[in-house]
Amino acid sequence: MNQKALVVIDLQNDITKNYKEIIETTNQAIAWAVSNNMEVVYIQHNNLSAGTRTFKPGTNGAGFVPELNVVSDHIFTKTKSNALTSEEFAAFIRECKITEFYIAGADATACIKSTCYNLAKAGYAVHVLSDCITSYDKKKLPEMIEYYAGKGCAVEKFSEIEKNTFADNACSGNMGTGR
Repeated sequence: MNQKALVVIDLQNDITKNYKEIIETTNQAIAWAVSNNMEVVYIQHNNLSAGTRTFKPGTNGAGFVPELNVVSDHIFTKTKSNALTSEEFAAFIRECKITEFYIAGADATACIKSTCYNLAKAGYAVHVLSDCITSYDKKKLPEMIEYYAGKGCAVEKFSEIEKNTFADNACSGNMGTGR
């Protein structure tokens, strides 16, 4: 069976203020993932570099933004851009036999870019939720959307996926619980 996961990357207090533009849609994606029996995974960046002022372990800045709906204990810490560098996250993927990923979070030009590239390179199906990602420099988002598509990732709006999921469930007679 094709196991799926929604991965929320670096929506932390030290991240750009632009996260506020995607937080509502991201929380909707989290609710959708839960209602579709998907794993919901949170990736948290820790900056271990000497003299750093952001994402320092144990600080408020490294914590998740207060608006983020955290629905699972699947929280993995990374110290590099690529989430697969977290041995615990990589082991979780193997253990749960996850083969398909939906990606949300920040920053589209750094950690999301690296994670998507490496997931696709490893042969996983990757869906970038274009209305659930942001960047410090939002002008670079169109370029990043092209980059993801060029690396074999499906780039989709969550609103379209959600609409298609509802239509699929309606056709199969599975309307869910309405939660």
